Amino acid sequence: MEILPGIHRVECPIGPRYVALYLVVGDDYTLLLDTGFDQSIRETLIPYMNAHSLSLEKVRYAINTHSDYDHTGGNKAVKELMPNALICCGERDRDMIVDLSKMVDDRYNEFSKEHGFAESQEAVDFIGTVAFETSVDIGFAGNERIDLGNRCVQILHTPGHSWGHLSILDETTGAMMIGDAVLGQSVLLATGEHAFPPTYRFVEAYRSTIRMIKGLHPAEILTSHYPRYVGQDGIDFLDISLSYTDLVESVTLETLTKSAKPISLLEIIEISHDRLGVWPDPAYKYLVYPVLGALEVLVSYGKVVKSTSSTGIALYK
Repeated sequence: MEILPGIHRVECPIGPRYVALYLVVGDDYTLLLDTGFDQSIRETLIPYMNAHSLSLEKVRYAINTHSDYDHTGGNKAVKELMPNALICCGERDRDMIVDLSKMVDDRYNEFSKEHGFAESQEAVDFIGTVAFETSVDIGFAGNERIDLGNRCVQILHTPGHSWGHLSILDETTGAMMIGDAVLGQSVLLATGEHAFPPTYRFVEAYRSTIRMIKGLHPAEILTSHYPRYVGQDGIDFLDISLSYTDLVESVTLETLTKSAKPISLLEIIEISHDRLGVWPDPAYKYLVYPVLGALEVLVSYGKVVKSTSSTGIALYK
């Protein structure tokens, strides 16, 4: 629906959740933020655009906020159906966006060798059915400005969930479209129930991103997997997200302090997950993202020591 003048939010199903794609319409060009799954473009976005008399030919910029397949999977469909569209992303995420195998290996299976946690083959096979590769035309670093015709947007580098994550600030409305740059205390199902933990990965960058967004005083915060946050609701969402990083860090440190021996990332999560959220098994195991981030911070502070077991698994004490 058109939630603000010239800004359309299109919620596309992804199983029991949704990914919200955004169209920012200027006099000359339209910007599409994120592409969801392949069917998100073909079955949801295209019919929406046709129903609202939005030109496919006018779409000039299709920007992936970051390197997750539910935000990039429709890139090939965009190239096929929107003839003037340029696929864009954060430069630091480009390699994983143009190569799904690299996304799987470097992002989703990052924890396999050192921590013993990997995506199931079923999940990897599923990615291959909903996401299709294409080239990236433009890599952004952040601080760019795009003129859509009587409407300008700013490209912002908002790392933490990924290193190359981008957000968009619409100068006309003051709304900020942030993808997964900030993730609250839980990722949600479409019903509003808890799906899995917030999968931010690089803690200090994530904290800096939250503070930066707050400092810009956006009129609205528009995310991919959460409802609209207007005014103070947006500030509250940012504050809750920042406080959650402190909770993860403190619970992780307390868990290690109480342990009589060095323990692994997965052992930390088994001991502490019920203090960090209400997700069922196996969803709570995705705490590997924020807990590993917290461990890296604690190691850098000298509060935790990292070692390696005889089988190559990282241990912490």
